[in-house]
Amino acid sequence: MSSHKSKPQSLFDTRIIGVAAVDALRKLDPRALARNPVIFVTEVVSALVTVLFVRDLVVHNGQAAFSGQIAAWLWFTVLFANFAEAVAEGRGKAQADALRRTRTDTPARRYANPENLRGPLETVNALDLKLDDVVFVEAGEIIPGDGEILEGVASVNESAITGESAPVIREAGGDRSAVTGGTTVLSDWLKLRITAAPGSTFIDRMIALVEGAERQKTPNEMALSILLSGLTLIFLIVCVTLWPIARYSGTELSATVLIALLVCLIPTTIGGLLSAIGIAGMDRLIRFNVIATSGRAVEAAGDVDTLLLDKTGTITFGNRMATEFLPVAGVRVDDLAAAALASSLADETPEGRSIVALAKGDFGLPDPDLDPAETKVVRFAAQTRISGVDVGTRSVRKGAIDSILRYLKTSMDRTPHEFRQAVERVAMSGGTPLAVADNGRLLGVIHLKDIVKPGIKERFAALRAMGIRTVMVTGDNPVTAAAIASEAGVDDFLAEATPEDKLGYIRKQQFGGRLIAMCGDGTNDAPALAQADVGVAMQTGTQAAREAGNMVDLDSNPTKLIEIVEIGKQLLMTRGSLTTFSIANDVAKYFAILPALFLATYPELAGLNVMRLASPQSAILSAVIFNALIIIALIPLALNGVAYRPVGAAALLRRNLLIYGLGGLVLPFVGIKAIDLLVAALHLA
Repeated sequence: MSSHKSKPQSLFDTRIIGVAAVDALRKLDPRALARNPVIFVTEVVSALVTVLFVRDLVVHNGQAAFSGQIAAWLWFTVLFANFAEAVAEGRGKAQADALRRTRTDTPARRYANPENLRGPLETVNALDLKLDDVVFVEAGEIIPGDGEILEGVASVNESAITGESAPVIREAGGDRSAVTGGTTVLSDWLKLRITAAPGSTFIDRMIALVEGAERQKTPNEMALSILLSGLTLIFLIVCVTLWPIARYSGTELSATVLIALLVCLIPTTIGGLLSAIGIAGMDRLIRFNVIATSGRAVEAAGDVDTLLLDKTGTITFGNRMATEFLPVAGVRVDDLAAAALASSLADETPEGRSIVALAKGDFGLPDPDLDPAETKVVRFAAQTRISGVDVGTRSVRKGAIDSILRYLKTSMDRTPHEFRQAVERVAMSGGTPLAVADNGRLLGVIHLKDIVKPGIKERFAALRAMGIRTVMVTGDNPVTAAAIASEAGVDDFLAEATPEDKLGYIRKQQFGGRLIAMCGDGTNDAPALAQADVGVAMQTGTQAAREAGNMVDLDSNPTKLIEIVEIGKQLLMTRGSLTTFSIANDVAKYFAILPALFLATYPELAGLNVMRLASPQSAILSAVIFNALIIIALIPLALNGVAYRPVGAAALLRRNLLIYGLGGLVLPFVGIKAIDLLVAALHLA
């Protein structure tokens, strides 16, 4: 199954850059920056140095030029960090705008006078329906709201709500007169009265479960938050303690120098790029036609170890389709196919159309040449569950087993042995058998089954190779579920699952330390999609499912989780690589700057002063400039990501230490020295 990739946006599109520059200024709002502690601290100290700069201007102490430059570069550091995030957001929005579908509401045909069911109809929005309104729904239309059938009988597909793939009969009177909004009428028509007041529908119950669900933080997210906060606190303590040490030793360290040193040493590089990395992960997903609601969802995808998939519409196509004809002894399979074709021409249900397609496609049968004058078509009806055709004295019928037996006025034990065997075989495989009769004689059985999407078994094998366990959840009975699970190649299945069962299963797995991904398309999947660490809703699914998940697959391809997991792992690798670089950077700056600051007081540090920076002030200014520019330099890497390779943790650690660890140690020495030469040449410090 191939996924459509949207055309990638240019890394620095001029329109995105312009908007990002404005957004970078808007993001200076402390309330927005509070989500990023490292950059928030940088903004606070930038404001403090700005105050010191104003003081130096007023008192004319000769430090204004230095403190002014430091203040400017500190603000640039904050702006560049905001700019990186804004560029990533702009790329994501540009991709999403081209892919998002327009949200549409279900239309409803309402009787102008609910007391007159023969009166005129008016088309309204389903959201505008009120309690006790009466609506008319016919084959192919979606039922606009929960209701009670007043007239009619119809076959209804409730798979989007219940997860059960087989259609059900709904009719006025009795215990089968209730219908649920969002289900689809497959045949005939219904007149129904809206019975659910706002806030009390089935969907509202699903929403209540969704609102009660809480996604857990991923271990990587918690670990990185602790690391960044810890490093910030450590270097804050280091800089604060340097001031009394400097005073004791006679070294003059101003507040501006200490603040600049703090910004250089805290992990501003990864702090400034963290949001951009997450948003860029969302952007990469959009190229695979998957919209994610947050970077956290993409990150969690890199750590999932269990995948739950709804069966109907996710693993299977959702509509039962004819797959084979099983004739009784003495009947050729071509004759059975021809009779099935003739009896299905007036069956407009998805099952009927699939029988026609199978007869024409696999057997090459043409449309029957029927004389209209001698032909009487018997259309499929939910009351009889039979369709057929009468041509002269010949009568061909197709329908449910019990309905055909009733039509023939016989019983199962009086049918041919091959017929009973075929019915049993189809039922045991989880399919649905239909009988075909010609002039009162049983010809055989049509095998209807919920078709597994092609190529899905191989994709599940690929997920298994990535260490992800697949579990199918369905409202079907255990026999049908086991048959589909075996054909699809999932590791386990959960049959006759209610929305509460799915939710409970996920919570139990999460309590055991697992990270869960859920793929689904129905309203009954909404609570599970909300609870899962990664909830991937199919675009072809219900609105409730799409709103509950934190990802929407616009191609409705459940095996796309392979790409989602790879992108999640790439996000984690990118963040890990840049974190390694940032920490190594801080260590290098620490040993590059401190010898220059204390060399006059402690000549013994000359051996460590390998960079030979022009002066303490030049060292600080050069380090601050480098600190700001390195964020800009790393934006392409943050947006494009580190290339994902399925290697082990040990190999990945070695690669990170060699490339980003060593690079993070060497680059500051080279960069700060080059900037220092320029600063000295221009007499900026």
